[in-house]
This record gives sequence, structure tokens and C-alpha cells, in this order.
Amino acid sequence: MPVPVTSDAKETRLLLRDRVRGQIQEAILDGTLLAGERLNDDELVAWLGVSRTPIREALVDLEHMGLVVIEPNRFTAVADPDPAMVVPILQTLGVLYGGVLRLAVPLLTKAEAKRLAAQVDSCVEALDEGDFLSVNVHTVALFDAFVGLCGNAPLIKATRDIEFGLAYRLRVPNIVDLLPWGEMRQQYLELKAATLAGDGIAAELAGEALHQLPVTPRG
Repeated sequence: MPVPVTSDAKETRLLLRDRVRGQIQEAILDGTLLAGERLNDDELVAWLGVSRTPIREALVDLEHMGLVVIEPNRFTAVADPDPAMVVPILQTLGVLYGGVLRLAVPLLTKAEAKRLAAQVDSCVEALDEGDFLSVNVHTVALFDAFVGLCGNAPLIKATRDIEFGLAYRLRVPNIVDLLPWGEMRQQYLELKAATLAGDGIAAELAGEALHQLPVTPRG
């Protein structure tokens, strides 16, 4: 007969799943696990110190995020970003982040606005140095900070469920050839100015342009 699962057991299983997902996600994002690398159950069990069940559940979550590819009965591997998807992925992030900026920027305290402006400066510095991996890392951190300050719980959850997986898929070797980096520098600066001014609409437009969405100027 089926054995009822206690709420404590369910909670423990969920906590394990979340912890394992976070550890594998971090290892993918920091480069410990490389694009295309096969993920072996026995090796993951040895590394993470848990059973196969929370590992397989976490891998399914990571597949939904776009960080992992699962071919049933064949292999599981770290996703290998596709250059052809760079602009569509950027635009998808732009749709989400545009709404986030529209909501978040008018709510910012002066201290929050100054902190976010400094994060924009980090993005521009990495861009000027030609360190495009750092541009990706700093930009994801910047927009995730805006997400946390937008005051809209459903939007926060929806965005955080997918933003890291989408940003990871921008890590292609020829990214320098695929995007108008000169224009993007100016868009970062416009985002900084709008953030400091508390102008949510201007911030939204700058964020959308930064993510390669067609933008109609105000007025």
C-alpha cells in the first residue's frame, strides 16, 4: 500500500533538491562545469553527498532553466550555448527586465540608486576592457538587483526562474561579433542616468535598447 509522506519528509526532500540545484547551477555559472560536459550520476552523488533522487529532480529543474540538456536513456550534459540564439535570448531578457525597471526605479532610495549606478559602472568598465564574460556576469548581477527591488512578487519569481539560464546561454565564443557593443555602452550610461533620476520610463527604454529590443524614443 502507498505509504503517506509526512510534511517533514516532503520539506527535507525539497530542501535537498533546492540545495543540489543551487550547487550544480553555481558550478555551471562559475565555469567549474564546462559547456557540453557530461554529468554522470555516480560522480554527482560522490560530489554532492546525496542520493540520486534529489540530483535527478534538480537536473530536471536545471533543464527547464536552460542550463542542462537531458536526453533520456542517453546522457545528461551542461548546455552548450548556441550563437544563433543570442539576440532572441537578449530580447527575452529585455521584455522581462523592461517591466522590472519600470517598476523598480521610481521606488529606489537614493542609496539604492547610487549602488545600482556603481554596478552599471562595473558593466561599462568590463565592456571597455573587452572582457565580455565579465560584462555578462556584472550585467546579470545588475539586473537581478533591480528585480529584487521592483516590489512585484510574481514578477520577481517569474524572472528569477529563468534569468540565470538565459544569461548563461549568451556565453558564446563569438559574442564580440554578434552585438553592437559601442551602442550598448551608451545605453548603459542612459540606464545609469535614469536610475539616478528615478525615471522609470527612461530606465525601461534604456534597458530594452540594451537588450536589442526596438525602442521608440519618448516624445
